Amino acid sequence: MSNDKNVQRIDYGIILTVMLLGLFSIVMIYSTTALMEDAGIRPTIMQIAWYVLGAVAVAIIMQFDSEQLWKMTTYLYIAGIILLILTTLLYDRQLQAATGARSWIRIPAVGTVQPSEFVKIPYILMLSKIVTRHNNYYNYRDYASDFKLIGKLTLFAAIPSALVLFQNDLGTTLVYLAVFVGIILLSGIKWQILLPAFTLVAGAGITLILLVTYNRELLIQMGFGGYQLARIETWLNPYQDTSNAAYQITQVFKAIGSGGIFGKGLGVTEVNIPVRESDMIFSTVGENFGFVGGAILILTYFVLIYHMVKIVYDTKNEFYAYIATGVIMMIAFHVLENIGMSVGLLPMTGIPLPFISQGGSSLLGNMMAIGLLMSMRYHHKSYFFSGDGEEFHSGA
Repeated sequence: MSNDKNVQRIDYGIILTVMLLGLFSIVMIYSTTALMEDAGIRPTIMQIAWYVLGAVAVAIIMQFDSEQLWKMTTYLYIAGIILLILTTLLYDRQLQAATGARSWIRIPAVGTVQPSEFVKIPYILMLSKIVTRHNNYYNYRDYASDFKLIGKLTLFAAIPSALVLFQNDLGTTLVYLAVFVGIILLSGIKWQILLPAFTLVAGAGITLILLVTYNRELLIQMGFGGYQLARIETWLNPYQDTSNAAYQITQVFKAIGSGGIFGKGLGVTEVNIPVRESDMIFSTVGENFGFVGGAILILTYFVLIYHMVKIVYDTKNEFYAYIATGVIMMIAFHVLENIGMSVGLLPMTGIPLPFISQGGSSLLGNMMAIGLLMSMRYHHKSYFFSGDGEEFHSGA
């Protein structure tokens, strides 16, 4: 195979978009840490290092075609579950005391990492494999087969999600659930089943909001943590206690609002925001570059997701289609939740802004997901399955 053919199979739309986000991330980290907080150049250098490591991960993962990924999926999923279990036992006590989450482990010479960010990849692969195998096994779809599929997906999604929730990481748990919902919606399950299910979920959400407002004691008895209820209360009424629980988010509002249309300029800040460089990085975007800078960043995400969707239409591979759905839901939910909470549309959660926020685990996990998408373009063959839904056959 010639190099020219290899070049044509590289998705430059995704590469260039991620590079733009990477450059923007480096500028924002530098502005937030070196210029605003006088923390030196080290955080910026570490972000660059994680991007280099992520680029290597993309180059490696894209070498695996869908048949190889299919064979590896079950083993990767089991390894991911073991990693999550080990995290619940070996979590970093110092970070747990500071953040309340048991989702970080400390590695000598590396620092702290968040394994749940990496486990998202085998999680997406496993759900995609389940749906692909099920759909190719059942030639005729009926209610019985749809409920079987829901049961299998729920089981394999519940195990890692429960482990992440046990680590007291609600934000990452919601990301896992978003991936689950996205793959469910694309799986071909009848709308007569999905509509009542989503209506029930929406009703539960409304009930939760009403209970937070009128009967907090019942939710506490049901096992909800005080900090979780405080986040919902802060979302509903952010100015009720600006010196305590709502301090961070109201400061974010001030920073973004004070940026105006074009912002104050790189490194200029008049508002103090705790942990601005990670989950609250959008406040730096708003304060430094204003509405225009925030709009350009959101447009860049739209371009990235467009290229992701385009890959699905350009490849004839059902397994890849579900993988892409999981990746798109993962990144889109991160963007929606992070920016949504920064402008007061959604409750606060510990979810970073993809490719922008400081944090090696999140960045590397997202770059691994990009590697899966790049694999779809690089390995352009289509595949179909044998009757048992297990064996691959090349179609091109």
